[in-house]
This record gives sequence, structure tokens and C-alpha cells, in this order.
Amino acid sequence: MRIEDEIKLDYNNVLIRPKRSTLGSRKEVDLERGFTFRNYNGDTLDNYRHYRGVPIMASNMDGVGTVEMADTLAQQGMFTCLVKTLAVSELIEYFNKDEITSPPDGDVRKEHVAMSIGITDTDAAKFKGVYHQVGDNLKYVCIDVANGYSERFSNFVRKFRKQYPNVVIIAGNVVTGEMTEELILNGADIVKVGIGPGSVCTTRIQTGVGYPELSAVIECADAAHGLGG
Repeated sequence: MRIEDEIKLDYNNVLIRPKRSTLGSRKEVDLERGFTFRNYNGDTLDNYRHYRGVPIMASNMDGVGTVEMADTLAQQGMFTCLVKTLAVSELIEYFNKDEITSPPDGDVRKEHVAMSIGITDTDAAKFKGVYHQVGDNLKYVCIDVANGYSERFSNFVRKFRKQYPNVVIIAGNVVTGEMTEELILNGADIVKVGIGPGSVCTTRIQTGVGYPELSAVIECADAAHGLGG
């Protein structure tokens, strides 16, 4: 056992220090950002950014990652990972129905919504069934487990990447740089950071496992950037 005595921070431990700006109003702030993904092979244009939008993501939690939430956030350029409990028929209907029309232009739902799965054979078969019916309308998948520190999880991500090179993989949950690196090297494009930080999450309470979220994000982001992720 190793005890870490370094100071680690949660969001409620810090404040954002104000800084002088040339903006005349907060309304002038542009939150949209463009991102390219290290392992995703779906787009071939040299000047194409794989994602452009507001980097705010609704989690695949019950009551949060709903289709209604997804469409509402997508119209504002934000992202949603749908809950795992949606049936195959519901997912096929959702990803195949007519696009919502709102900025940013283009395939709004395709570019801002992910299907979520676990790491069982049933989950793999579920994704295959949906993807077979909707094709390129489904660009993102969130491979989600409460605690991503298992060889089985990494192996699932690696196998999934080989099967679906044209799908953006979101994988988590982890809280350390070394596991972030492992997931990226195994094919993940986006790493989902956090074990038990949510106000209603019981993972930390029930298992005693976790990590202060702000420090986790900083350390995982540093590891990802080092790999070009």
C-alpha cells in the first residue's frame, strides 16, 4: 500500500481568478472549440476537425442522458452520452430519424450524441445491432464502467477499436494519467475522467474508491496531451 500525501483538489477547493479582458460583454464569449481525435479514422480531409462544439458533455446517468436532453443540448452545440438502458429499437429510431435543425450546421445529432455501452458480450452485440441499422449516423460510442481499472476493460476497448475504426470511442471512468495513457494507446479517442465525483453518485461511499476531480482532470489531460490525444 502507498499513501499519497500530496495535496489534491476538488472543484470546490478553488475559484477562478478574474483577469482583464478586451471583451465588451460576456455575450461576446465564444465557447466553441475544435478537436481532432488520435485514433478515429472516419474523416480523411486534412483540414477537417473531427468535432466542433461547446465542450460540455451530459453524462450517461439515468435522468440525464435522455434523448430529450440530447436534442436540446445538441441544438446549443453541446454533447450527450445517452443512458445505457435505451432499447435497440429506441436507439435505431433515434439515430435514423430526421435531423434536428439548428446551429451548428450539418448533422447535429450525429455530431453531438453518443450511444453508451458496457463491456459485456451483450453490450457488444447491442452496439453491433444498432450500428448495422444506422451506419454512419452513429459516430460516437461511450464505453462506460464505474471503475475502469481492469485488464478486461482495456482489452474491450482495444478489440472494439479494431472492429470499428470509423467510430469515435469515449472510454471511462478513470482518474489517473497512466490509465488515461493506456486507454488512448488501446484506441480510445476521449477519456472519461472521474470516479464518484457526482453529488448523487454512491461509488465513493460504497467502495471508498475515488480521486479529487480537479486534480484528476488536470493529470489525465496532461497525460492525454503528451500522446497527442
